[in-house]
Amino acid sequence: MNGYTPEWVLFIGSILIFISILISKTGYKFGVPTLLLFLLVGMGFGEDGLGLKFDNMRDAQFVGMLGMSIILFSGGMDTKLSDVKPILKQGLMLSTIGVAIMTIVTGVFIYAIGYIETNTFNIIKLPLLTALLLAATMSSTDSASVFNILRSQKINLKHNLKPLLELESGSNDPMAYMLTIVLIQLVSGGQTSSIDVLVSFVIQFALGGFIGFAVGKFAVLAVNNFNLNNRSLYSILILAFVFFTFTITDMAKGNGYLAVYIAGMVLGNNKLLNRKDISTFMNGLTWFFQILMFILLGLLVDPSQMFVVAIPAVLISLFMIFVARPISVFSCMLPFHRSFPFKAMLFTSFVGLRGAAPIIFATYPVVANVPGSDLIFNVVFFVTLFSLVFQGMSIAPVARLLKLDSPYIEKESEFGIELPDEIDRELHDMTVTEDDLTNGCRIMDLKLKKGTVIIPVKRGKKLLSPSGSVELNVNDKLLLIDELNNNN
Repeated sequence: MNGYTPEWVLFIGSILIFISILISKTGYKFGVPTLLLFLLVGMGFGEDGLGLKFDNMRDAQFVGMLGMSIILFSGGMDTKLSDVKPILKQGLMLSTIGVAIMTIVTGVFIYAIGYIETNTFNIIKLPLLTALLLAATMSSTDSASVFNILRSQKINLKHNLKPLLELESGSNDPMAYMLTIVLIQLVSGGQTSSIDVLVSFVIQFALGGFIGFAVGKFAVLAVNNFNLNNRSLYSILILAFVFFTFTITDMAKGNGYLAVYIAGMVLGNNKLLNRKDISTFMNGLTWFFQILMFILLGLLVDPSQMFVVAIPAVLISLFMIFVARPISVFSCMLPFHRSFPFKAMLFTSFVGLRGAAPIIFATYPVVANVPGSDLIFNVVFFVTLFSLVFQGMSIAPVARLLKLDSPYIEKESEFGIELPDEIDRELHDMTVTEDDLTNGCRIMDLKLKKGTVIIPVKRGKKLLSPSGSVELNVNDKLLLIDELNNNN
């Protein structure tokens, strides 16, 4: 922030983060996307609000690069191959071909509306390549807001929609990034043939995938074999691997965002020492950077300039939601129509929620001094804002309307305990029912698998010692430890 001492920056930053967290708690209850609230806090404290001035696109881009790397890595760690395997082809189609279709269809529309003759409102007139660049920055989706909303309203999704949307949103940022960079080169007058573009895409994907996989495997070996005296250092070690993966891939002319996502998937799907500590650290860091990015982006925008393009931006938003996104989704999903019903495709079409990535990608044309880049940034910001408000607050009602909702199951244990991966045992909760007490109400009367051990018994807020003579009540919670693959 220009003109502020480091102490004032820290002071103001802590206040903004504190206010954002308080507001997000309220928004969570009402199904309002938390990212929208962080964005509004930044706008409220910005130059047109309470007067804080922040106009450094390079700093915002740098913070965005750090945040995107961490968010994609954390998303990769949470992506379980067993969950995404049934929808792997569909997810990859959406995150690659789907993004390209979105860019082309939306770009042509943006170019076409420049020919509208009107004296009623401002219209944007962009050359075709610049229109495609604008579309490319907005072509990726965000799942964080979607699942925050679904969790807040206790909604699950049928037909493998949750892993599909998570895989798509976690893996489509690299494609959008590549399209943005290539189009910046073309708009800036770079002599690039279609063959060069295709070769660049192949190289970026190949290097991103290879380096991400290789560094991920090495990180697993390092975490499992380095005998560090302080457990907290394992999380710092992983953070170092995240930034190393991104930078080494970028320097090799590969796609760094794809690399960190692949590296995260490798770690998330292998046995890992101190997994709970690492996951907790990365999740906290992910939330911190999401808050920081959206506050900075909110401070960065000039609302008076953004609303100059409000009407064409609304037209673009509506076109993306109701035309471009459905064309993209149905084009990719029709080959799988037998396993993916029409209403699931319809819901996937609607949940093309914009998030942090489009605004971060919109800073690249500004930093590269692309003609019309300020207009691109303002349109992207408005489209993201519109998407978070309109789509974000409609997701749960649309899921219910299409009857794609199912009862929400809270996966996290009530006891907050996890076993290290190197222990070949598994923990799970059990809620005592009347049927469990038919042979008697003591612990020793329960019919449990051989080798199963009860650790504690939870009754309300009390923890009871699990001796065999303890009498159980209906709705008591038991934490059990079982041998893996115990069929006795």
